[in-house]
Amino acid sequence: MSKLLVTGSSGLIGSEVCKYFSAEGWEVHGIDNNQREVFFGERGNTRWNQQRMEKDLPGFVHHEIDIRDREGIIKLIAELRPDAIVHTAAQPSHDKAADIPFEDFDTNAVGTFNLLEATRQYSTNVPFVHLSTNKVYGDAPNEIKLKELERRFDYDDPKYFNGIAEDFRIDQTKHSLFGSSKVAADISVQEYGRYFNMPTCCLRGGCLTGPNHSGVELHGFLSYLIKCNLDEREYTIFGYKGKQVRDNIHSEDVAKFIHAFIKAPRIAEVYNLGGGKENTCSILEAFDMISEISGIPMKYKYSETNRIGDHICYYSDLAKCREHYPEWDIRKSLKDIFTEIYDSWMERIPAVPQS
Repeated sequence: MSKLLVTGSSGLIGSEVCKYFSAEGWEVHGIDNNQREVFFGERGNTRWNQQRMEKDLPGFVHHEIDIRDREGIIKLIAELRPDAIVHTAAQPSHDKAADIPFEDFDTNAVGTFNLLEATRQYSTNVPFVHLSTNKVYGDAPNEIKLKELERRFDYDDPKYFNGIAEDFRIDQTKHSLFGSSKVAADISVQEYGRYFNMPTCCLRGGCLTGPNHSGVELHGFLSYLIKCNLDEREYTIFGYKGKQVRDNIHSEDVAKFIHAFIKAPRIAEVYNLGGGKENTCSILEAFDMISEISGIPMKYKYSETNRIGDHICYYSDLAKCREHYPEWDIRKSLKDIFTEIYDSWMERIPAVPQS
């Protein structure tokens, strides 16, 4: 039986990857220490997800370890001898990073380096998939010519009709401290691939989302927005008239791409993995969609101050993903995503701490 090691296994993507590969017959081991609660408070707690997997996934093994624990990570990988590693653990908020710069860098950059070196010491043939972020591009996407429509912004340059491709620049731009720590991790993953000929890839995600997200204001755009709607809590729009656009990809589609890569790995690859143009929405459009589903009008207020390094419009050009792995494509529509998150929150509301 093949063995998979997943870091950040209680988080959105980590738990989806665990569920997916377990169903495929893999022996799945997860690393998580509920650091999300440390970063975001009680509402960021992911223990419920860990307990769900321990109950529902046959043979799932949880390892309570921090990826910043270098010796612990080296020892664990040497003992487990995994056939593939999927690294999703991170400090995920570019707003929060400014308040906890050392914790952010040590988790995102140093933690990733610990995992890479531990993997190299064990084997240079193990596929290593890293969940990077579109924030490695900083705010450079804001330099693209835009057009303002009634409920959204969109690109007004034919070069970007299908979105942003992997050759877009990552330097000479403002990233936020989170973005810079993720750039360090992204480049390290590529370098271990090139220098040591290891099968690695960076998945520069758009808005990764789905029903198992413990969304909070500083991270988890759609999950948090939908929860605000159900609680009739006021949502704050930060700048750009609420017309800023994101592409949203369901965690299951992410897991399926990861499987495709592990089955046919490449050396030091980079993929912009988001929902693509078809799965884009602005904040205002998201308000419309969830209100239509829930029947509850969205309460919100507007702040003129945008988040530092925030994108006005970003969506992924999926051409490279589709070219390299033609059996893969987006299967979950935007409507599917909204409906599943809504249904999940409706099930979890009694058990999720309220603010």
